[in-house]
Amino acid sequence: MRARILVVDDELSMREFLSILLDGEGYLVDQAESAEHALSCMADQRYDMVISDVSMPGLNGIELLTRVKAESPDTAVLLITAFTTAEQAVEAMKLGAYDYIGKPFKVEEVKVLVRKALEKQRLVQENIRLKAEVQERFSFSGLIGKSKQMRDVYDLIAKVADSTANVLIAGESGTGKELAARAIHYNSPRKSASFVAVNCGAIPETLIESELFGHTKGAFTGAIADRPGLFEQAEGGTLFLDEIGEVPLLLQAKLLRVLQEREFRRVGGAASLKADVRIVAASNRNLEEQVREGSFREDLFYRLNVVQIRMPSLKERSEDIPALVEHFYKKYSIWSGTGDIITPDAMRVLFNYPFPGNVRELENLVERCVVLGSRVIALDCLPPAVREHRISSPAPDGIGIPEEGMDLQAYLDNLEQKLLVQALDKCGGVKKRAAALLGMTFRSFRYRLAKFGMDEE
Repeated sequence: MRARILVVDDELSMREFLSILLDGEGYLVDQAESAEHALSCMADQRYDMVISDVSMPGLNGIELLTRVKAESPDTAVLLITAFTTAEQAVEAMKLGAYDYIGKPFKVEEVKVLVRKALEKQRLVQENIRLKAEVQERFSFSGLIGKSKQMRDVYDLIAKVADSTANVLIAGESGTGKELAARAIHYNSPRKSASFVAVNCGAIPETLIESELFGHTKGAFTGAIADRPGLFEQAEGGTLFLDEIGEVPLLLQAKLLRVLQEREFRRVGGAASLKADVRIVAASNRNLEEQVREGSFREDLFYRLNVVQIRMPSLKERSEDIPALVEHFYKKYSIWSGTGDIITPDAMRVLFNYPFPGNVRELENLVERCVVLGSRVIALDCLPPAVREHRISSPAPDGIGIPEEGMDLQAYLDNLEQKLLVQALDKCGGVKKRAAALLGMTFRSFRYRLAKFGMDEE
């Protein structure tokens, strides 16, 4: 997108000269003969940059600078004047001017200053945008689902985020433990500092101490320079220790000291370093069982387990499957058409499948379908192991024909209404998801609602 610049000068010749110069550089240029006219232009149009003379009748360039920065802080301002003094330059820079040049100026000087100012502005805006995207991604919207189990997770994250308490996240692989850890960080006062994640099970036992605490030059063979560890990298922020149950006992004792004393030493170092770091740990193992077996320190477990968040398996929150499928489909598909993205038969299979890999397995499954070119996820694009999985539905207990007989149709209608209500409740009232939960088309679902007078639309 071409940058838009407003040139402000009471001399027509200077305005025309700068306009021709900047237009030749590919910018969109507007002109104003006074500061008052410039403010009027800015009320109707956003400008990436304002280039203004300082000495003008009415409001001068310094006063215009103050107004521009108050009303549009992101707009870069370059001041030009024939009477440059050190005091004026310092004042202009303090008020937010990008730079200050005197007349007569060189054409190349103006080109370079404009280019650098706009590049700086673009980088600042990009940084703001990326930070906003990161925070949005790892806020609660990064965790998908409206089931009771997930609402409980959201409530716990909201309660612990503002505290400094250590958190232990439990759950099977693929349930989103790191997403929960990031949600804690990005909803906490530490969100502007680093979030550092490490999989403790993926680091060789001989290297994990150096990885966490860093090392000094010569501490061991190959240590050719001082190297900060993850605790130093996470200073002021959050350190996420995934698969904490894989940490060897000797290192567990050193971790315990860090949690107790809030300080550590690099490998080979003599100086103690402070550790202003919040610890969020996670494990797919049963740490209580490891404590009983003697493979995990009891004192470390209680230090980490101040607050425990348990991430439910996908099987436990199957009502979230339609929302997750939609989320992953949008993530991987470039097709922006409307309509159903999954057939009722395929959705029924997903509801019956136990998903041992949990949400990660479902994401991979949806990505596979998109890669294979499917605009609609149907049975034939599902992996054979998923497609061929069958679960027999046991007959409901307690059903029998009373001695006096029964009205079968009334019984079936009553049962159907209850199931429709349950499906809507589980899916937060979203009818398309409720239809998929019951393995029927949206049209058929609407028909049944209308049949029982339950369709409010």
